[in-house]
Amino acid sequence: MTREGVFAGRIKRVTAAAALILLTVSASAPALPQDQAPAAPAITQTKFYCNMKALTPTGRAHHQELTDKIIAARTAIVASEEGYEFQFAPTNITLAELADWSVAESRCCPFFDFHIDLEREGTLLCLRLTGQQGIKRFIREEFQVPAK
Repeated sequence: MTREGVFAGRIKRVTAAAALILLTVSASAPALPQDQAPAAPAITQTKFYCNMKALTPTGRAHHQELTDKIIAARTAIVASEEGYEFQFAPTNITLAELADWSVAESRCCPFFDFHIDLEREGTLLCLRLTGQQGIKRFIREEFQVPAK
């Protein structure tokens, strides 16, 4: 018998076994009246998810340190229709740190749009995160934006 034939025979046996298990489970399940369908499990789905394997363990640890620093160093949070802007004093966080954080964050969370601005003659540093519809909720949760 060829290798393909052996493989096909195994698939048929696995399929038959799965069908037998399914029939056994279905037969032993209590019957519900026709007007009572089982409740669907509550699943919250989002199109925003982070690829945790995008960074090495060392890179992830460094990124977490920068994330903690960014959250702690914010002087203001400004909401917009598209997302949030986090404002900083350049004495508390540097433009290079925000750029470093943004590059790493874009690897694990490519759905963000990143905007870094140095304003007011270098006295205000801003990181604006935007993206597709629904991104604000994700940003609020992930970046600990306090409720107003």
